[in-house]
Amino acid sequence: MKPVLLVIAHGSRDPRHAATVHALVRRVRSLRPDVRVETGFLDFNIPSVQGVLKSLAAEGVRDVVALPLLLTRAFHAKADIPAVLRDAPRQLRIRQAEVLGPSPLLLSALERRLYEAGLTPADKSSTGVVLASAGSTDPEAIAVIADIAREWRHTGWCAVRPAFASAALPRTEDAVRELRALGCAKVAVAPYVLAPGFLPDRIARGAAEADVLAGVLGPAPEVARVLLLRYDAAAARGLLRLTVSA
Repeated sequence: MKPVLLVIAHGSRDPRHAATVHALVRRVRSLRPDVRVETGFLDFNIPSVQGVLKSLAAEGVRDVVALPLLLTRAFHAKADIPAVLRDAPRQLRIRQAEVLGPSPLLLSALERRLYEAGLTPADKSSTGVVLASAGSTDPEAIAVIADIAREWRHTGWCAVRPAFASAALPRTEDAVRELRALGCAKVAVAPYVLAPGFLPDRIARGAAEADVLAGVLGPAPEVARVLLLRYDAAAARGLLRLTVSA
């Protein structure tokens, strides 16, 4: 049997967060009905990751791919999630998948949201984009966002600037003003976040002077595809190890 896919989300007091996570998981299930997909939250929402793992073990499940629903490798992917997985029932064989980003598919999802918000492909060369992420104290995560902005710029946008809602600078509003001063005819803000919540709302407030504010990535089909690619890669690595050890 294929490993169970356990999607691990951060959780939030904002009910929109869990609703968006569940919508994304439903899309994943529709794409791969042969894979059992479960959802667990680190905080605020139920079911908890620990609760899901205990239930799977009680059912007799043995193989699980734990997939962090995160866009960068920061504290949650490096510390929180591994700690939770180490406390899982011993009979479970758990492989932690890579985080979702970076991926060309996520850039496609960002553009999808910008076009849904009113831009067209003809606007690209005259539009500056703020790639607005939640932010992190992890320098690796900050560097990844800057790299994504540089890569995205090469696809035809007038300019792309990274911005952060917390823990790092610049803020969204400052990046919007920079692009305006640069001479871009339009300025758009693309939230590089998966679900609504406190920090995405801060991004939205920082986009007050922009011409376009895109929606969060949410259950975009490209996001679901990335999630399944990460699952398949983790499952294949596990199968390879099992084959070699046998």
